[in-house]
Amino acid sequence: QVQLVESGGGLVQPGGSLRLSCAASGSISSFNAMGWYRQAPGRQRELVAHITSGGSITYPDSVKGRFTISRDNAKNTVFLQMNSLTPDDTAVYYCNAAGGYGLMYWGKGTQVTVSS
Repeated sequence: QVQLVESGGGLVQPGGSLRLSCAASGSISSFNAMGWYRQAPGRQRELVAHITSGGSITYPDSVKGRFTISRDNAKNTVFLQMNSLTPDDTAVYYCNAAGGYGLMYWGKGTQVTVSS
């Protein structure tokens, strides 16, 4: 069965960096896309980064230029490098895999807290 496990979250100061990892069971290349979403307290879940099987990458303006999504197909792992973090980046970050037929898989999330 498909399982996604996030890691790398933690507490960082504003301006700091953090790298999240999402380890997937099975081949991530079998999915149409992999992505990262986040949900902050009192806010809706929002897209952080998205990469299709063809390599097309999408970022929202809120993280563009600061966050980078990448993948290692051989290791079945997707990464999210987060730089220049601000308190507004504080959220639970979720790994997502989009398969065919509208199937979506989610990890349990990893907490990222940006605070001085």
